Amino acid sequence: MEVRIQAIHFEISERLESFINKKIDKLVRRNENVVGADVNLRVIKPETAMNKEVIIKIAVPQHEDVVATKVADSFEEAVDLALEAIDRQLEKLKQKK
Repeated sequence: MEVRIQAIHFEISERLESFINKKIDKLVRRNENVVGADVNLRVIKPETAMNKEVIIKIAVPQHEDVVATKVADSFEEAVDLALEAIDRQLEKLKQKK
């Protein structure tokens, strides 16, 4: 499975990259249908609070991509929130089958 992480207008740290990979791996273990993930990280107006935006798109065969966008004080928090939302969406897909 391929995980692409893109940091827009800043350099991503190794720690953040490994955190995201670990969280995505955990999601994939629970949902075997996932074939790919795109993670976009962006800082919105650096002078304000709640300025870290994460957009996660999960590719699932024979379905539309599952997407979640979250904004938080830190990238780690935003990734957690987005993956929780994606997990719920994937659960709904399983129930539809």
